Amino acid sequence: MKIDQKSISRNSSITVEYLAKYSKDIFQLKLYSDESGFHRKIVDQNLHRPGLALAGFVELFSYSRVQIFGNTEMKYLRQLSTKKQKQSIENIFKFDIPCIILTDGNKPFPILIDLANKYHIPVFGTNFSTTKLIYLVGDFLDDQFAERISLHGSFVDVYGIGILFIGKSGIGKSEVALDLIERGHRLVADDHIILTKKGEGILMGSGTNLAKHYMEIRGLGIIDVERMFGIRAIRYQKRLEIVVELEIWDEKTEYTRTGLEENTITIADVNIPHVRLPILPGKNVTVISEVIALNYLLKHYGYDAPKLFQERLKMEINRNNKDKDLRGVKYFEHDFE
Repeated sequence: MKIDQKSISRNSSITVEYLAKYSKDIFQLKLYSDESGFHRKIVDQNLHRPGLALAGFVELFSYSRVQIFGNTEMKYLRQLSTKKQKQSIENIFKFDIPCIILTDGNKPFPILIDLANKYHIPVFGTNFSTTKLIYLVGDFLDDQFAERISLHGSFVDVYGIGILFIGKSGIGKSEVALDLIERGHRLVADDHIILTKKGEGILMGSGTNLAKHYMEIRGLGIIDVERMFGIRAIRYQKRLEIVVELEIWDEKTEYTRTGLEENTITIADVNIPHVRLPILPGKNVTVISEVIALNYLLKHYGYDAPKLFQERLKMEINRNNKDKDLRGVKYFEHDFE
């Protein structure tokens, strides 16, 4: 599978309004200023605590980041006179700051709100501690600015393992996904899959707002999986753990027979286990897909069947005895069942 560079995207910015709308309840944000600065753009996923900038040192001031006012910043400002407070705050408000978040339940004093409205810089407050707020908002912004990859396929949660089915158009990806859903597994998305890189080595997948959990079955049309199979048959997001590539059987192609070689595919610098599954008449791809998921779980918990079989084979070869009986049972002991 080759990933077209055009299918890779990344947000260059989000507005403060977007941050407030989609994270207000999560971070328990309360708006103290007016909304005149909601158009301001956030272009950096990192956060900044402007302690030195408030004290007057602005040469290394990371003003393009969301500014966090914790107990240290607020205590410093409170010990200043009103004139000094205004001077200190205006010292940083002259920069193009996206917004300010007060943590630890700190309340803004009047001069801070007045200057915020004057310079159109939104000021929020939360009861979360500085450490927790930085973690939460940092994770939210990391997600918003993360690399996103659009792929064509069917993404299903099989026994808790996220399997992405890819292959040529019309090969039967949606039909395999539908069969898995009927067997009790859960659809994440069909046709248009969006993968988001979360941290190192993690790709999270979801569908689109338009498609949601609709599926196109050739010869039948569009079906609504959630309405047809119920809420148990869907999920909105899942980590990608295996890519299964469906392809027409080619007798000239060598396919994995033992499983000793672990093939991977690289997506956004993340190596994902890759299984090439040839399609043949009568081949139960659905059951094989379940076995792929179960085998992945066994390996995850330390049991690797191909390697153990190889070790048993080596032991059998090295055994120096004259026992040539290849039966797995040496003596049936009058058992005729």
